[in-house]
Amino acid sequence: MTTTIQETEAKIIAKLSGELDTAAAPETEKALQPLLNSKGKEVVLDCTELEYISSSGLRILLSILKQAKSVGSRVVLKNVNDVIRDVLDLTGFISIFEFE
Repeated sequence: MTTTIQETEAKIIAKLSGELDTAAAPETEKALQPLLNSKGKEVVLDCTELEYISSSGLRILLSILKQAKSVGSRVVLKNVNDVIRDVLDLTGFISIFEFE
């Protein structure tokens, strides 16, 4: 699992690549810490190369969403493939996230 973060004046973009499973969760959570301080910027999670997400990964996404909303930020999941979308749908997360 690799995570790349790019920040612009209005957005923080995190590119997620690989499998966000239980083993990768602690390192990924640490890598995504800058998203927790978004301070009103739009947070974009680019899932183009995300192949798999476990419950640990879902917990990280939910944490980012809650923290970002608390500081007035919008969170968008971008380029979610069908496998990840199915997981989000089955867990009810599909209704709490915005998609591009």
